[in-house]
Amino acid sequence: MNQGVLPGSQLAERARRAIPGGVNSGQRSIPGLTDLVITHAEGARFRDADGREYVDYHAAFGPPLLGHNDPDVSAAVAEAGRTVDLCGVGVTRGEVELAETLVELVPSVEKVLLTSTGSEATFHALRVARAATGRRLVVKFQGCYHGWHDAVSLNVISAPDRVGGRDPISTGILPEVLEATLVLPFNDAGAVRAAFAEHGHDIAAVIVEPVPHNVGCLLPEQEFLSALREECTRAGSVLVFDEVITGFRHDLGGWQAISGITPDLTTMGKAIANGYPVGALGGRADLMELFSSRPGGPAFFAGTYNGHPAVVAAALATLRKLRTEPVHEHVFRLGDRIRAGLADVFAGLGVPALVTGYGSVFVEYFMTGPARTYDDLLRNDASMFIGYRRRLLEHGVFELPLNLKRSHVSYAHTDADADRLLEAAEAAARARLAAGDPVGDLAGTSTMGGAVR
Repeated sequence: MNQGVLPGSQLAERARRAIPGGVNSGQRSIPGLTDLVITHAEGARFRDADGREYVDYHAAFGPPLLGHNDPDVSAAVAEAGRTVDLCGVGVTRGEVELAETLVELVPSVEKVLLTSTGSEATFHALRVARAATGRRLVVKFQGCYHGWHDAVSLNVISAPDRVGGRDPISTGILPEVLEATLVLPFNDAGAVRAAFAEHGHDIAAVIVEPVPHNVGCLLPEQEFLSALREECTRAGSVLVFDEVITGFRHDLGGWQAISGITPDLTTMGKAIANGYPVGALGGRADLMELFSSRPGGPAFFAGTYNGHPAVVAAALATLRKLRTEPVHEHVFRLGDRIRAGLADVFAGLGVPALVTGYGSVFVEYFMTGPARTYDDLLRNDASMFIGYRRRLLEHGVFELPLNLKRSHVSYAHTDADADRLLEAAEAAARARLAAGDPVGDLAGTSTMGGAVR
């Protein structure tokens, strides 16, 4: 058989023989889609090895804000490959230009360092916060995800009985590392003030997704963000905004530009380079100067692929397009249209649903409101959520069938794509309701929950 036309099931089986689980990230093995092999992606669509095409609203958890394989980004990467390569010494002109652009765009950023992933950026943010303060404790919030490293690998999508305690998402983490992280409820300014009253002298950093998009979309209350800033300032703690998702997708200056709350450090990634693997950490100059990229800096910082010419070129091309074309206007308009249309669809069918989001992000919770805190999301009907999204696949529309996951609009999506989504939504919801029985097996559909111990 021609190796180029193998069916997805055969390719997936080959993958499982060579790769644990057949995928290279724990959130890519999707129940019901374990034989999915993607062969082509362009604009707002991707195609699998069996010839099925989907309008893609998952968008790789959000990076391709411009759409898959944006021609301007691809051209910039190709040009970089013809002119410069990774040399691992000094700096390239592209790195200088990207750093200057990030300093110009993001309010908190006085100096910036590039990483390869958002997880690396959040890791270094907490390391330098501890180096600067000499303190031990880190504060994070239930429902927020900040990457794979031990200090923050807890309390993301927790089961009800694990909310309120430490809920690690992995085994193999030292208990003393977890004990140095305080977990608080999101949008609870009182809990923040109480934690600082008790532990403020030993809190090195507070890290927060200003919008916890890893559980869909919990919009922050201004009082809550203000309390973070006030308490960190009063205690001398470092406030870190994890804008890996919100940065550039919601505003060129991130959520801090929208809210007017300026953190001490900001982590960035995803939409910064339209899907190429780049992250960044920036903030106050006095904190950034503590890294060993400055000779004598006490906080070690390194990475062979940091500032790789290809990803730098992708980031510069992406940011140029975001600044010169009506990208945000387009995706915000479509996002508004989709949220309103989905709400009408579910209301017309008598389905309890809360359609929320911001700008280009939308999520359909199958519950009544509100959605202020993670506790509210425990009311979401996971069976309906997963079953509905599985039915969408039958209509060539892809929203990730994992519980609480958000969906994204890109610059490549059109009004016709929005129409198709709304038509598919009504058909999928009707089919799910007609099925009657709940989805029988939800195993594996709620990722980043508590580790099996």
